[in-house]
Amino acid sequence: MNSPTTKRLIVGICGASGIVLGVRTLQALRALELETHLVMTRSAQVALAHELPMKVAEVNALATFVHRIDDVAASIASGSFQTMGMIVAPCSIKSLSEIATGVTSTLLSRAGDVVLKERRRLVLLVRETPLHLGHLRSMAAVTQMGAIVMPPVPAFYTEPKTIDDIVNHTVGRALDLFGLDTGLVRWGEAKGRIATEPKI
Repeated sequence: MNSPTTKRLIVGICGASGIVLGVRTLQALRALELETHLVMTRSAQVALAHELPMKVAEVNALATFVHRIDDVAASIASGSFQTMGMIVAPCSIKSLSEIATGVTSTLLSRAGDVVLKERRRLVLLVRETPLHLGHLRSMAAVTQMGAIVMPPVPAFYTEPKTIDDIVNHTVGRALDLFGLDTGLVRWGEAKGRIATEPKI
């Protein structure tokens, strides 16, 4: 997992509320000098316009490689393209459901499906509430298949002062699941920040 050929991570950004989670993930991975492969849904681009003062081009610039959502011939659509896995932040119920059933209609859900079939780490920051039984069944299904469902639930033991603090902690915890130490807030350790990137 730590060889130069696999020191890369796929980052998916869906149209669920919480686009800042995907942006901060890209910033954190960039600070770690990790190769990133970004794929955004069209609804994510719409959500970005409503939630952050950033353009799609600015988000794309944070990634090493950017793939079109309809490019089913992209490298990340193949299991032979080795990666550490994939994080989807935020993850919509639609993308979750497609990955859970294996009926994929976009490069994002196809990449998630590939990560699962290759037994690599898949972390889904599912952003929906309240949840009905269908949502829960999809979450259970991907969990049984090996994914980690991590709703971005804020932690308050860190005494967050800003939304930025909450986002940093969530992203830091998510990337911990890949064995990546971002230096972001963690219980029992000194509080840290990504000093190289401006706050959103």
